[in-house]
Amino acid sequence: MHEMSLAQSIVELAEEQARARHSEAVEELELEIGRLAGVELQTLDFALESAVKGSLLEHARIIRHIIDGEGQCTDCGNVFPMDALFASCPSCGSYCVKILKGKELRVKSIVIK
Repeated sequence: MHEMSLAQSIVELAEEQARARHSEAVEELELEIGRLAGVELQTLDFALESAVKGSLLEHARIIRHIIDGEGQCTDCGNVFPMDALFASCPSCGSYCVKILKGKELRVKSIVIK
């Protein structure tokens, strides 16, 4: 379950930033997670609940922005929604697709006390 290691890394990053600013706690953590990032969202939620216990994020509000997948066919130029990494173009059937959105996994912001 790589979601647990992701959750622990997110907590470590936020705590590092808070401690560098001599903060006692993190009030809010904002995440961007793409549907094509290979992350099971419910498992990450569960892992984050566990990872924040006893940390500076224990009482933080965690905001998750889920980003839908979007691709562009490199053959015909069609831009379309993607539900899977290896989707074909709905217009021409080509698998030469550039992913435009949906692979994100980042901490967007951290609000500290």
